[in-house]
Amino acid sequence: MIAGILNKFGKIGVISGFVLGNIILTYVANGLISHLILIKEILIAGIALLAVPRNINLQIESLDCKNKFLPIGKTYSLNKSKETAKQLNNVSKTIKDMANTYKNVAATVIDEEDIKEKNKQIFITELLDSIDNIEENILYDTINNVEGKIVNDIFEHLIEKGFIKEKEIIQILAQNNNYIINSEDKKEISRDIEKMVNCINLAFRISKMNFVWNMKLNEEKQNFEVQLNGVSKAISNIAKDIEEQSKNEELYLEEKEQIVLLLKQKDILVDEISIEKKEKNIIDICINSQKDDEKIIVNIVSKVMKEKVVIQEKTKDANNIKYKIISDDKYILEIGKASVTKDNMPVSGDSIIQTKLKDGKYLLTISDGMGSGIEAQKSSKIVTSMLKRLLNSGFDRDNSIDLINTSLLNVAEDVFATLDIAIIDLYKGNVEFIKNGACPTYIKSNKKIQIIKSFALPTGTLKELSTDVFDKDIENNDIIVMISDGILDSNVEYKNKELWIKYLLEDIEVTNPQKIADIILNESIDNNYGKIKDDMSVIVFKFIKK
Repeated sequence: MIAGILNKFGKIGVISGFVLGNIILTYVANGLISHLILIKEILIAGIALLAVPRNINLQIESLDCKNKFLPIGKTYSLNKSKETAKQLNNVSKTIKDMANTYKNVAATVIDEEDIKEKNKQIFITELLDSIDNIEENILYDTINNVEGKIVNDIFEHLIEKGFIKEKEIIQILAQNNNYIINSEDKKEISRDIEKMVNCINLAFRISKMNFVWNMKLNEEKQNFEVQLNGVSKAISNIAKDIEEQSKNEELYLEEKEQIVLLLKQKDILVDEISIEKKEKNIIDICINSQKDDEKIIVNIVSKVMKEKVVIQEKTKDANNIKYKIISDDKYILEIGKASVTKDNMPVSGDSIIQTKLKDGKYLLTISDGMGSGIEAQKSSKIVTSMLKRLLNSGFDRDNSIDLINTSLLNVAEDVFATLDIAIIDLYKGNVEFIKNGACPTYIKSNKKIQIIKSFALPTGTLKELSTDVFDKDIENNDIIVMISDGILDSNVEYKNKELWIKYLLEDIEVTNPQKIADIILNESIDNNYGKIKDDMSVIVFKFIKK
């Protein structure tokens, strides 16, 4: 500091300030001046300073062998990304351990004999509780011997018939050489037998209910294990993506520098920039401005990346604007929808989703809940809302469907819904169809009609659920039709019901998706002479190449 103050006196002032500063620091530190820097070192430093010409102008940046042209903020973000990925992996492992715990608890091998034996033990426990206060009963000692053959025969009879009568218990006793000795007080014997029969039937009813409840808990533990594993896998995938992004950060350095430089020439200062290549180019840019320069940014990024890009998402805060820019789609999607609710029902059991996912793909879905009305809508809403949320949260397709299926199984045994999904990639020109219990999908290319059928069961019906998946490359002017079973089942003339939609599409001359959807719905209603016997939904979408 002293050398800086004496700088106005030239190099001699700087050298003097340096010597004086060292004397003061040494004295403050030690209370002495005996440890002053050696005169030889000061002399060497002074001579070196005097030897430097006045006209030399050093740029500090040039001393760095790496030209850090890009904003420094990204380095901090990268380190945070690595830390976040590590934390996500830890969370994923924890959840997987939890899933394994539930798996171990629910992993008891359950075959027919195991079920019967388990139910028998529960029955015996309830039976002993039931007869606890009737020691004076003539049959008490016989029934209390739960290891004997008589109790086993009674249980086998209960499993087959569901209850036991007085004459049947007397018959079982006789088969095991156990006869009730005749007595003058037949009424008392009859009362004892009746009381014992009541106790046995009550114990069996309670044990059967408890057994079903235990099995239900076991199933829910297994379902919960599937759900935890799904969540663990999704978190692990997110962490993997973050780690890959961190590894690939050194890629596209030239493109990033060009974008930053060109934006700076337009007085747009970039705080952070990242470029990621998946199926599309994904460019995240954070600018230190509140001025909206979308057109300039899009034009510059398109020029550097050598392809047309669009802003998918824009967020603002107090100081910055953040843009998520992605490769522009090669196709335009036109969508038409039509639906109607079953007569005398307040709501439709069909649910439709039309949304753009975070990865730039489009999601179109029809789900038809079991039955109609509010309960059917509840099932289909669970399916569609969960699907949208899961796909946007990083869950893959298979995990999403497994989680939806186990969720429906946990809600109730009789809650299920069809699932008809189209995931559309307008950049690659591809559609992925996913079907669980859904109606056929129709693809119209000019006059040619292709039918995609599924034999998979609806979600919520079985724990191990299969899913039918189909891929289709998009052609210009392709038209795709998705329907619910109310549309399909409305026609009773054809034995093969899917054909009436096929023939109708062949005859339709219009190419507007909304008009096609309206025609199909109106024809379906006319099939029933104007009576709407079921919820009906139809989605029609068309591809137009840019």
